[in-house]
Amino acid sequence: MQEQKFRILTINPGSTSTKIGVFENERPLLEKTIRHEADVLRRYQTIADQYEFRKQTILQALDEEGINLSKLSAVCGRGGLLRPIEGGTYRVNEAMLDDLRRGYSGQHASNLGGILAHEIASALNIPAFIVDPVVVDELEPLARISGFPLIERRSIFHALNQKAVARRVARQLGKRYDELNLIVAHMGGGITVGAHKQGRVVDVNNGLDGEGPFSPERAGTVPAGDLVALCFSGEYYREEVMRMLVGQGGLVGYLGTNDAVKVEAMIEAGDERAKLVYEAMAYQVAKEIGAASAVLAGKVDAIILTGGLAYGKSFVEQITRRVQWIADVIVHPGENELQALAEGALRVLRGEEKEKTYLGEAAAPASARR
Repeated sequence: MQEQKFRILTINPGSTSTKIGVFENERPLLEKTIRHEADVLRRYQTIADQYEFRKQTILQALDEEGINLSKLSAVCGRGGLLRPIEGGTYRVNEAMLDDLRRGYSGQHASNLGGILAHEIASALNIPAFIVDPVVVDELEPLARISGFPLIERRSIFHALNQKAVARRVARQLGKRYDELNLIVAHMGGGITVGAHKQGRVVDVNNGLDGEGPFSPERAGTVPAGDLVALCFSGEYYREEVMRMLVGQGGLVGYLGTNDAVKVEAMIEAGDERAKLVYEAMAYQVAKEIGAASAVLAGKVDAIILTGGLAYGKSFVEQITRRVQWIADVIVHPGENELQALAEGALRVLRGEEKEKTYLGEAAAPASARR
């Protein structure tokens, strides 16, 4: 019996670019990055206001590449800063569009993913989806307790890539994702380490601005007392402290660059400080993996290293050396977000997984509604 073919357009908006892909089932037909001039984007008051401009650039690029839109089966966009939801593939609906347009959980370029998918798909009378946005929240109650009653731990992480590579590894092992316990470390500009317990990420560090290992651009968890003292020293504004923690933390703060390749070149040239800092980043990732193994009570089927830093041989070796006693370490470098979006839509189109419904305000308790 011949396999049914689905053609899917995937859209991943970034701050100054929009990545698009066209897939026939899992096979990529087109992957392209459209760059946007900063001066052009500054004309728009909010990120949501950019959707018409970005839509036209996408349609123009598809036309130039000879893509026949009438052959598309679905459009899938990167999920944005929505309300906390469980993982899965969601059909774009009005409740979702409302939260994306007004930036319910913050303004971010990824908010345009669902909007653009809807705008293009509705004109073609085909479904629009998002898959595993960064706000996926499957934390167990124990994981939410921070130790400080005024602050609850939040789940904000690289859900799209973490869940995509977890599913790929499950296939490699001849199992279903929901049959395995996995630890997935996404290592890019930010680093998140998730404990995947039978298909749910029951604990993960908040990689946006809060905790976990330091990374090329983020400070991660820092000593709380010293941070409070710094904040009230009178030397820095709130915005300055946040920039030092997110964007100017980690490798940038210590070494002046977020480029791991440059750091490795510095080490090759004999820079002992660069060597120490780089090894400390690997050390902290390994510690976080160890903590995740405790969450899973030591019952770990595999540890997965992914993201851009997973291309670094020495970095991966340093982590592996410290954690391979827990479980086998499997390396899946890069992010492959366009592919992950296509795979999420495919699972629904093939009937392997049911699409989910975003409830928006209707699902929130009255005390949490804005």
